Amino acid sequence: MQHSAPRSRRSFLQSAPLVAAGGLVACGQAEQQAAPAVQSQQHFKWKMVTTWPKDFPALGTGANNLAHSIEALSDGRLHVKVYGAGELVPASGVFDAVSGGTAEMGHGAAYYWKGKHEATQFFSAVPFGLNAAEINGWLRYGGGQSLWDELYAPFNLQAFPVGNTGVQMGGWFNREINTLADFSGLVMRMPGLGGEVLRRLEVTVKALPGGEIFQALKTGAIDATEWVGPYNDLAFGLHQAAQYYYWPGWHEPGTALECMVNKQALEALPADLQAVVAYACQAANDDMLSEFTARNSQALKTLVDEHGVQLRRFSDELLAQIGKVSAEVVAEIAGQDPFSSRVYDSFDAFRKNSIAYTRISEEAYTQARALTFG
Repeated sequence: MQHSAPRSRRSFLQSAPLVAAGGLVACGQAEQQAAPAVQSQQHFKWKMVTTWPKDFPALGTGANNLAHSIEALSDGRLHVKVYGAGELVPASGVFDAVSGGTAEMGHGAAYYWKGKHEATQFFSAVPFGLNAAEINGWLRYGGGQSLWDELYAPFNLQAFPVGNTGVQMGGWFNREINTLADFSGLVMRMPGLGGEVLRRLEVTVKALPGGEIFQALKTGAIDATEWVGPYNDLAFGLHQAAQYYYWPGWHEPGTALECMVNKQALEALPADLQAVVAYACQAANDDMLSEFTARNSQALKTLVDEHGVQLRRFSDELLAQIGKVSAEVVAEIAGQDPFSSRVYDSFDAFRKNSIAYTRISEEAYTQARALTFG
């Protein structure tokens, strides 16, 4: 029993095609598939750099879990050492490190790289965009992954989705936010397209890495911040630096995280180890969302019941106003170049179809459940 399972796993992986997030795609050349058995026993040592503080719950530990899965599925033939933000390269240097081969893998979120191309943001989070289930659907079965592949190819990178936070919270504030005017003059940490929307609302936006947020909020260097949601926000102690906790996270309705892999390093692996990397990423993508789903509710209860955090909901009127500005921002970015336009068209078509179905499925069910359970 102990010996048959590894043999069957190896047999499966050696015959399996590489999985990109969009489904099954061909992997390897004929000569790779016919490579001698001795090649399949090569051992490889990779480095993974991340944008997260080392061992940070769900995000940092998600990178660790991915590395462990790759090593286990490969029977130890592919070992991945994980470096937290700042250990090998700064959080902001992950993209270039993997692109240039300093590290073989990187773990982060695509919207951090908008300086490389504005379209990167569509593969992480778009204000009033796709939720977690929808972005997975777009990437795997709606054409999103092929566009992502095309975007990253000039940078010598292959991207895989490796997790999702689900709908995030709207942010931490030290004053109530009731109208658009209440945003004016704030200094707030928010990355990606959400940050650009806030700039239109006369907010000074800071793109701080996670490890710097608490201190900046505590000292008044920023007036407000968003991070992720109750589980991670509690871990950072943000409740010790701000009083009001707003929802919903209009700016990040289902933030996809990424594992980027240096293409040369990936293609240097035997076909079965390429498949190991891809399948491990797919498993990690499911696992992280499951963890956030399980842990956010308990963390929210702790924040409210034990720490006295004041929950506030953005009003419908305010959300509608922010939504209008968001639509203008996203449309402007989509119009900057032909590729961004193609990505937006694909994304928006999938969103429109999703809205129609979600209204009579997930949304309708949630409303029906509330009739009984509140």
